[in-house]
Amino acid sequence: MTVNQTLTLYTRVGCHLCDEMKRQLDLFQRQYDFSLTVVDIDADSYLRLRYGERVPVLAAGEREICHYHLDKNLLLDYVR
Repeated sequence: MTVNQTLTLYTRVGCHLCDEMKRQLDLFQRQYDFSLTVVDIDADSYLRLRYGERVPVLAAGEREICHYHLDKNLLLDYVR
């Protein structure tokens, strides 16, 4: 992964899966150099329609890496 690459975590307030994925990503940030932007989909009508109940979603730009649960293998494939 290039230095200062930004990943986006699409979430919503009160989502326990979102909270868990955020905790796991915080641990990954200690090992790999990336920034994480957390976006509440309910603050944007387009994102709310796009993702609906399918949160959390981890993305790099327009590319979705995983959703619901952190797929560590897919994330590692991306960051390598």
